[in-house]
Amino acid sequence: MQRPIYLDHHATTPCDERVLDAMRPYFREEFGNAASRTHAYGWRAEAAVERAREEVAAAIGAADPREIVFTSGATESDNLALQGVLRARGTGELVISAIEHPAVSDTAHALAREGFAVRVLPVDGEGLVDPAALEAAIAERTALVSVIWAHGEIGAVQPIAELAARCRARGVPFHSDAAQAVGKLPVDVARDGVDLLSFSAHKVYGPKGVGALYVRRQRPRLRLAPLLHGGGHEFGLRSGSLPVPLVVGMGAALRIAGAEREEEARRLLALRERLLGRLGAALPGVRVNGPKDRRLPGNLHLSIEGVPADALLASCPELAFSTGSACASARPEPSPVLVALGLSPDRVREGFRIGLGRETREADVDRAADVIAERAARLRAERVASLRPAGAATLPASQPSEPFRESR
Repeated sequence: MQRPIYLDHHATTPCDERVLDAMRPYFREEFGNAASRTHAYGWRAEAAVERAREEVAAAIGAADPREIVFTSGATESDNLALQGVLRARGTGELVISAIEHPAVSDTAHALAREGFAVRVLPVDGEGLVDPAALEAAIAERTALVSVIWAHGEIGAVQPIAELAARCRARGVPFHSDAAQAVGKLPVDVARDGVDLLSFSAHKVYGPKGVGALYVRRQRPRLRLAPLLHGGGHEFGLRSGSLPVPLVVGMGAALRIAGAEREEEARRLLALRERLLGRLGAALPGVRVNGPKDRRLPGNLHLSIEGVPADALLASCPELAFSTGSACASARPEPSPVLVALGLSPDRVREGFRIGLGRETREADVDRAADVIAERAARLRAERVASLRPAGAATLPASQPSEPFRESR
């Protein structure tokens, strides 16, 4: 059986062969523990980790590689950032947006149960935070602001530099979950004034199980309480032996992504517009959710009028796409992100996500558009037929719409 066309690159990405080649020696020949300081095996492992730390720092514009703390992934990084800052301070308020990844929103709820104050910022109909509203929300007790950089469900790219500047002017640290941004957008923590940044390797064709937290060291230096206690690894912020092969793979993945980012972004944008135009020309009632312009190049979030997303996904086994975040897929309730955008309940139920990636080709998007259009038309016809009273006249078939651009 032919494998489904993979269109879920926001959930994860296949490990690049070049990354596998970089990691391979550290599973067998160079298997030392990077914390072993008394022999050559440990020295070589430590050297490999520090090379990777430099590659990761360069990928996000960090001036000092020591500002990179390796973790198990963006979820742990988010937890370390939020819990670390609030617990080190002991009191204060956390401000987040209404469309944060569960790694941030659930952590915020846990902190609220511990007694910390949490304020949630609304977003507009495109999923964007208003910088003026953020500034107005900052109070004397505000200890940290966290706003996602690029959204893995609706593709929204926030005005991070302006948001961070508003926080800096008020003396409040700014954190961003950049799991979907690093390697895909021009991320520069120094230029944009970001104090804490979370990201993962597996979103950029690296291995699963490794990520990083950028922690600004420049004055005033941020203080974080660690989540894990043990050997004091990673500058005392994250104890535990580092997975050297995965760390090496993360460095290689981000180095490759940085070198190819601009060309890949142009290619993905062209594929996205091709898919959108082909689907809209074949089927009426296709609507884009999220921003028109401030969007990840490979992201497309759609609702097809009269076609529930779960039924559509079930009818397309030759495609691999999703209704939203893989980290929230076990939750049966409607997407809180789409609800936050103010979409109608029907449009929320109809919403699905397509994530294009490095291995996606024109033939893939053409096939995907044809399959989705054909199955959606069938599901819509079946639904209309089920609602038609017995003996009623057959409705005329829908005609294809004009090439689709944007409908709100």
